[in-house]
Amino acid sequence: MISYAIAILLLPLAAFGVQIFFGKRLPRGGDWVSVGAIFLSLLLSLIVLGHAIGEYNPNYFEREQWTWMDFGGSKISLGIQLDNVAAIMLVVVTLVSALVHLYSVGYMHGDKLYHQFFAFLSLFSFSMLGLVLSDNFFCLYIFWELVGVSSYLLIGFWFEKPSAADACKKAFIVNRVGDFGMFAGILILLWQVGPLGYQEVFQAVGQGELSGGLLTLAGVCLFLGAVGKSAQFPLHVWLPDAMEGPTPVSALIHAATMVAAGVYMVTRMFPILTPDALLLIAYIGAITAILGASIAIAQNDIKRVLAYSTISQLGYMIMGLGVGAYVAGFFHLVTHAAFKACLFLGSGSVIHAMQGVVHGSDRDPQDVRNMGALKGYMPTTYWTFLTATIALAGVPLTSGFLSKDSILAGTLEFSMGHPQHFLIPLIGFGAAGITAFYMFRLVFLTFHGEARWRDGHGAHGAGHGHDSHGGHGHAGEPHESPRVMTIPLVVLAALSLWFWYSPNPVSPSGWFHHMVVKPESLATGGGGHGGHAGAVEGMTGPVLAQHGGHEGDHTAHLMAMALSVLVAGLGIWVSYRLYYLRGKEMLEREERARKESGLYKAMLNKWYFDEFYDATFIRGTLALRMALGWFDQKVIDGIVNMVGRVTVLVSKADGLFDNWVVDGAVNGTAAIISTLGDGLRRLQTGRIQSYLIMAMAGIVLMMVLRMM
Repeated sequence: MISYAIAILLLPLAAFGVQIFFGKRLPRGGDWVSVGAIFLSLLLSLIVLGHAIGEYNPNYFEREQWTWMDFGGSKISLGIQLDNVAAIMLVVVTLVSALVHLYSVGYMHGDKLYHQFFAFLSLFSFSMLGLVLSDNFFCLYIFWELVGVSSYLLIGFWFEKPSAADACKKAFIVNRVGDFGMFAGILILLWQVGPLGYQEVFQAVGQGELSGGLLTLAGVCLFLGAVGKSAQFPLHVWLPDAMEGPTPVSALIHAATMVAAGVYMVTRMFPILTPDALLLIAYIGAITAILGASIAIAQNDIKRVLAYSTISQLGYMIMGLGVGAYVAGFFHLVTHAAFKACLFLGSGSVIHAMQGVVHGSDRDPQDVRNMGALKGYMPTTYWTFLTATIALAGVPLTSGFLSKDSILAGTLEFSMGHPQHFLIPLIGFGAAGITAFYMFRLVFLTFHGEARWRDGHGAHGAGHGHDSHGGHGHAGEPHESPRVMTIPLVVLAALSLWFWYSPNPVSPSGWFHHMVVKPESLATGGGGHGGHAGAVEGMTGPVLAQHGGHEGDHTAHLMAMALSVLVAGLGIWVSYRLYYLRGKEMLEREERARKESGLYKAMLNKWYFDEFYDATFIRGTLALRMALGWFDQKVIDGIVNMVGRVTVLVSKADGLFDNWVVDGAVNGTAAIISTLGDGLRRLQTGRIQSYLIMAMAGIVLMMVLRMM
């Protein structure tokens, strides 16, 4: 299967090369090149997954390595690793990417950089597939950064909009903060272990070559990369702004690809995470889950509601992994990919219709306050959107219920063994209820109630950078999107149902939970296989039983299922009462709350995280830049200029000394010698009489001196 994996990886790269160099000259902008390549990768991924399922071996594993650099004593290798987790992720990534490619054919039609958009999509797919197939942390880091570059290109695709240009820079810079921590973690592994292959690192940790506080530090540093890429608190601020990219980009980034990279990395390095690191991960995930859900309540941009929903659901996944619910966390990553991609593409379908309705006005086609009553005009979009919403809310008979219930059961089981951490399940169930509330608020305001776009009631001006491009029609009635856009919606909505993963609609007991098992914890020497992971060994309290092996786990599962259905039902009921029955009144109350309620304004303004970062880190950085500029000009340049002036003065003094003392001595000596020479020359007359007279005079002088 390694040859299939190589083909899966290289097909999108080849499509990128063709598109970037020749796409503009190809028929239809060469969209068929990128679409064909990714669908072929999807086909091969299904073959790989079919082979893995056919093996029906939870320990299925293949690996191949190549030497990249040889420094004599040490080598750097690159390799591909295939196991059940990678096989599942290959299908998830290629499926969502393929449907986004197909959807983009209709959505991006008429864009002036149509061919370039598909080139960037192919590059993004290649980067993500490389990340999934990497067999070592070094290779992972290479593709990790390629995913960052690709997302920068896609988020800022409409770079002529200042908001899009700012959003892609924000995403890139915020991710660099987390990536710096990840790089530090890799350096710790390189320092302590040497080889960076997953298997080599796991073996070294198992043998105690890396342990204790240093292992915890390495795990936390690596996790910082996931904090950035998977938009965890406090680095979550880039993800909502990524909405500035075209809607297909939003679906690609927010569903199964970029944001899933961090969760996938935590899944990969789970065996070496210490109890302290896992506890930190659990709390970061819990905070992120409730934070994203609370902000989504007050948002009115349809894509921003979904963006904060993504942040919340990513927090769920990280929280599940943190409490040891390894299978549940990864399971939610897989199920979430389908229904969240469906929701984003569904929002794009709505925006596509609304742009034709509000064309020529100043109303924002992404603001749900300008929508309403779209159900009758867009039945396919409505029913697929509703199905995905039900799955996201965790309603039974959906895949979202199976995975969400598994995570909540894991948190509940964890708190049973560690009562001091009761906040984790409390936050989990609270976020579940809020999710159901704001998602049905979105459905009711978008598809039900009054047609606010028709009479202009509740019209709101163009908001924060709405998703628009050429190729849309004139103002008029909303209409269903073309089939090239609705077919992906139908496929993704169908994949949001339970039977793809388990024959039992209330228990995740199918092929997924047989193929994916919890690995042993090498950091603590404990672990074991199972679905709900139970407590993490090494923390205060006993190790709880694994999935299916103890009454405590069964009790936690039943309690979590009952509570999750209860809180989801309560959230839907409250939303129905407020926004279905009294939609117009609630919009007016929200408008008043925007001016009067401090809590509502805080949620509307994202708890002022951007303002806080602007007042501290950004302005602090600018102040530091100004201080360093002043120091450079006044101190460094002052020292340089002073040294220059002193040098000039010294050179002048040296010149005077040279001219008057050195040259004076030389010239004076020459003058004296010249004078003496002139005097002596006069004595040289050439007459013998003169010489005799001087000789006699000299003798007389000597005689006189002797007599004296």
